[in-house]
Amino acid sequence: MSNEKSFHMTPDEFRRHGHAVVDWIADYHSRIESFPVLSQVKPGQIRASLPANPPAHGEPFDVLLKDVEKLILPGVTHWQSPNFFAYFPCNASGPGILGDLLSSGLGVQGMLWSTSPACTELETHVLDWLVSMLGLPEKFLSSSAGGGVIQDTASSAALCALLAARERATNYTSNKKGCDGRIVAYASTQTHSSLEKAAMIAGLGVENLRQIEVDKLAGLVPSLVCATVGTTSSNAMDPIPAIGEICRQHNLWLHVDAAMSGTAALCPEFRHLQDGVEFADSYNFNPHKWMFTNFDCNCFWVADRKALIQTLSILPEYLRNQATESGAVIDYRDWHIQLGRRFRSLKLWFVIRHYGVEGLQHHIRRHVELAQQFAGWVRDDNNFELAAPAPLNLVCFRHKGGDAVNQTILDRLNRSGDLFLTHTKLNGKLTLRLCVGQTNTQARHVEKAWKRIKEEAKKAAA
Repeated sequence: MSNEKSFHMTPDEFRRHGHAVVDWIADYHSRIESFPVLSQVKPGQIRASLPANPPAHGEPFDVLLKDVEKLILPGVTHWQSPNFFAYFPCNASGPGILGDLLSSGLGVQGMLWSTSPACTELETHVLDWLVSMLGLPEKFLSSSAGGGVIQDTASSAALCALLAARERATNYTSNKKGCDGRIVAYASTQTHSSLEKAAMIAGLGVENLRQIEVDKLAGLVPSLVCATVGTTSSNAMDPIPAIGEICRQHNLWLHVDAAMSGTAALCPEFRHLQDGVEFADSYNFNPHKWMFTNFDCNCFWVADRKALIQTLSILPEYLRNQATESGAVIDYRDWHIQLGRRFRSLKLWFVIRHYGVEGLQHHIRRHVELAQQFAGWVRDDNNFELAAPAPLNLVCFRHKGGDAVNQTILDRLNRSGDLFLTHTKLNGKLTLRLCVGQTNTQARHVEKAWKRIKEEAKKAAA
């Protein structure tokens, strides 16, 4: 029998070290409020602390874990902190993390149904669950002409929608012949920047992503309109019914981007914010933003899956198989840009089953309630003002002292590590944003945030 060293981690070693990692993660979450929310390191500091060269020989796993604590943790901005109010939530949860661990352990590459039937069929089933959970039109169900798929991010969903719209508008010729500079798409000035990048990748060109009306008499070929349910900047809501009517009249592909705010539709009382979604040719939202499913996990639906598949399908000989040829299965490689895909539906399945619809609704409602309470405090304070309506869990506000004062407040708060806020510009004015949505954010965290904001405002104004 060979005594050759394998270098692999044995099952027993994996079990022991795996327990240590899970313990470390549980401990990290229990002490997360002890860390400054925004990493305080300087540029280059983390790299300077790392060895210049890789190790010639393997190192003990406990040394690796100690270095995570010593070298990596100082450079982490703590997105899972209940005092993280910046950008948008990107929250995780116990069941989501464990589902992701199982996905990594199985190591599935689910490009075809045949490469792991469970990977495909669980995804199809969970995406169908979500259609009813979010009150979406039945045309998005896999049992109809449509269906859903998990993308990595809303950026990929927007790109796939734009590509399918481009092909439909050109009768599926632009994939063969390229774009001729006449294909245009439409969006508002508040639409996420991912659509601009999609226009670059899809060959339309940024100049053909129009933020104003363009007459068809100019010889241009309209293809797609993107409507947003909850913009990143201010949580603004586009008038989907009016946009949808225009799209229907002109046979334009309507993509509805509900990246963060779509999660609110789990609660029936918030579904009016996306009225008109029945007009949509495609729709997406991010469970990895506000539905306790750790990054990355974007849910993307189309009303006509044939249009998407015809746009993205390539079948080289080495991928041919009996199941695909039968036409009885879904091959998700035809639904997105990349060929390979992870078993992402496991973590989403775990989250939905752990919380149930009731539990998810409870936390969404609580986050909205806390944000509305914060908005009320701002409204009642003579030194501050609301900068935009706050329909859900994002509050845009500013100190009346002007941009310099608001910038000072922001900088001081973030340097303190007590909380993390980000900003935007609305009507040309620097505006502070407070987004409530982290998994464990409670009333005391929002109350502390308001207290600290007022403290720094008093110093800045002085």
